[in-house]
Amino acid sequence: MKNRKTNILRLIRIILAAVFFTGVTLLLLDISGALHACLGWMAKLQLLPAILASNLVIAIGILLMTLLFGRIYCSTICPLGVYQDVVSHISSRKNKRRFSFTPSRSWLRATMLIAFIAASVVGLGWLVGLLAPYANWARIVTEIFQPLYALVNNFFAWIAGRAGSYAFYSSDVWLKSLPALIFAVLMFGLITFLSWKHGRAWCGNICPVGTVLGLISEFSLFKPTIDTDKCVDCGLCGKSCKASCIDTKNHAIDYSRCVSCFDCIDSCHTGALKYRLTPWRKAKTLNPFEFKYEKSDPGRRAFVAGTALLAGTALAKAQDNVNGGLAGIAKKKAPKRTTPLYPAGSISDRNFTSKCIACGLCISKCPNGVLRPSSDLRTLMQPEMSYERGFCRPECTACSEVCPTGAITEITREKKSSIQIGHAVWVEENCLPLTDGVECGNCFRHCPAGAIHMVKIGDTPLADKYFFTDGQIPVVNEDRCIGCGACENLCPSRPVSAIYVEGHKTHKEN
Repeated sequence: MKNRKTNILRLIRIILAAVFFTGVTLLLLDISGALHACLGWMAKLQLLPAILASNLVIAIGILLMTLLFGRIYCSTICPLGVYQDVVSHISSRKNKRRFSFTPSRSWLRATMLIAFIAASVVGLGWLVGLLAPYANWARIVTEIFQPLYALVNNFFAWIAGRAGSYAFYSSDVWLKSLPALIFAVLMFGLITFLSWKHGRAWCGNICPVGTVLGLISEFSLFKPTIDTDKCVDCGLCGKSCKASCIDTKNHAIDYSRCVSCFDCIDSCHTGALKYRLTPWRKAKTLNPFEFKYEKSDPGRRAFVAGTALLAGTALAKAQDNVNGGLAGIAKKKAPKRTTPLYPAGSISDRNFTSKCIACGLCISKCPNGVLRPSSDLRTLMQPEMSYERGFCRPECTACSEVCPTGAITEITREKKSSIQIGHAVWVEENCLPLTDGVECGNCFRHCPAGAIHMVKIGDTPLADKYFFTDGQIPVVNEDRCIGCGACENLCPSRPVSAIYVEGHKTHKEN
């Protein structure tokens, strides 16, 4: 048995995987938005976002790369795939040869792919996001790890502040959506469990992107192949394969699940396994939709049971706002909008909901706290706008700059100021000049579009309804309103504002 040489292909793959995994994760963790300039391209290099954004150069490039080298995308560029490898590697430290061949669960792969395609066709972007690998990892990072990252940052900001330094600044940490957090925790627990127990079980049996690339990789030109003349049937390659796709008994490889990680080549002591140019017609392969197996591995049945795994739910409690420690100030509640609000650049609710995969990148980068995951079943976990914590500043285009799928097209600051995403609606029964007889005018003073002006109560049909007619109430010019929400956010009425923004199904441009 000869000494093994360092597998240069495996080393290159590990380096690329580390670069992409670290870069994408840092991009999602970033609370300042400063990293987007240098790392934003990594999010747009993901396959599904590239397809949704009609970025044909990247999409075709990934497909051609798969046709040449197999599913190397899954083991280098996809952050969720790399995470599975990390967990599997940690789990394997005590038992380095723990894997064994298991048949492909064709029915499960076909079901997930059909559900994925159907959701894409009917425009259920949130369901697409539940199955898409990049969206899952993005949601896990933004919902679970980014708040923890922000808390650590705030701790250092507190220390720096005591030392008179401005090296750190604090950021708000708040629960944006309980359903989104629950889904993130459940998916993180499930994928971690499957990776710990079964390596790339998620990648090889559930992920629809992996299934599509797997079908293409059946025809890839470069593949790991087994030289039966050199093979001594030691089984080390199968025991080191985290995709469980090497049938050592029949000297065959299921290329639809192989992710070209090169671990098997590194484990072979006899040189029987090589990654080389192999015409697909001559390659001995296992077709996941045709190959029949006589035996199944009972231990792998835990995979199906693993899909029912429940993780705990996280509880969050925000601190109450107080006025000088004397009187509590009621928090604002979101109004009931007939039409949801979507950011400028979304074009329409149809365009947004069909392309958004609920990755949460725009939510994490919104500096004004306007975006948060939806709790509506139709748009579950997809971002929607609400103005309890801030308003959408006309000069801010952060969400359009970071969206990798084209759900929010990139726009300039000048164009944003002319896009109407909604219009303000005045609520008579909540307005302070009418309810309390006091002067206000906050909405008028802070409207950046000049869409609100004040009129005397006595000059309106309400003059006969109220005793005090000297006060003024707002009137909205819908043609000028852009739906930024400054009026809604800055209205002193509690818990519901006396003026709120109703969304437009199709955005207009002044």
